[in-house]
Amino acid sequence: MSHPSMINRYRWYELVGIYAGILVFLAFVLAPFIEGFLVSLKPLSQLFSSPYRFIPENGSFEAYRTMWTSVPGFGWYIYNSFLISGSITIIVLILVVPAAYAFARFEFKGSGLLLGAFLAVKMFSGAVLLIPLFRLMRSFGVLNTYFAMIVPGVAFIIPTGIWLLHTYMRRIPRELDEAAYVDGASQLYTLRRVILPIAMPGIVVVAISSFIEAYAQQFIYALTFNSKSEYMPLPVGLFAYFGRQEVVWNELMAASFVGIAPALVVIFFLQRYLVSGLTAGAVKQ
Repeated sequence: MSHPSMINRYRWYELVGIYAGILVFLAFVLAPFIEGFLVSLKPLSQLFSSPYRFIPENGSFEAYRTMWTSVPGFGWYIYNSFLISGSITIIVLILVVPAAYAFARFEFKGSGLLLGAFLAVKMFSGAVLLIPLFRLMRSFGVLNTYFAMIVPGVAFIIPTGIWLLHTYMRRIPRELDEAAYVDGASQLYTLRRVILPIAMPGIVVVAISSFIEAYAQQFIYALTFNSKSEYMPLPVGLFAYFGRQEVVWNELMAASFVGIAPALVVIFFLQRYLVSGLTAGAVKQ
């Protein structure tokens, strides 16, 4: 006997309310991005006109061409942001995967307290620790390097990654580990050949969240630990653009959208693997 799908159990007016609520939510979330994109298409004469025009008149992509010369080193800023975020994500995954497996599979004294300490670390704002981190980086002589921006990012992202992945790994049946142990497999082999393929969707989630957080938190660390333009990521490069006497807002919006494009591409690429990993991880009964 076939059961009706959950969506068919709603009345028509309930469906209208659900979709209306979704549209309102999306309107609030996407409105700033839509407005920013429209600003990038407007000529400067229309940005401060009265009455204000939401839809640009004679809009063009001219700002996307001219902003490459208006923001010196713009391409290099994007490369730096991508390099820093990618490096942080890779290091986080290398450290988080075995740590999450240990918390998920081994019972040791103080494990719950240690997990609680990870959450406590996330309660501290990065701004609170800037001065101690600056003194530490200066004592090691790594100021004005990529290293000074990568290490704090890794340290603040690891706790979240461990919490996310260890929760996912705990849902993987222990019988798989026991079966591998009976066949003579070591813990490292079991992790690499048995657990990792099944936990790949969780690992992709950690990778996506780590990359997004690393991309978003570059400003405060780069502004504090770096003063050289060759190591400057995109957020600080655009911030320096505000220091001019006149801000060309359409070019600034164009630069912002071009700057986040690499992050959007990476997230979209990983999301495809997330969906395929969820399908491949299904267990036949």
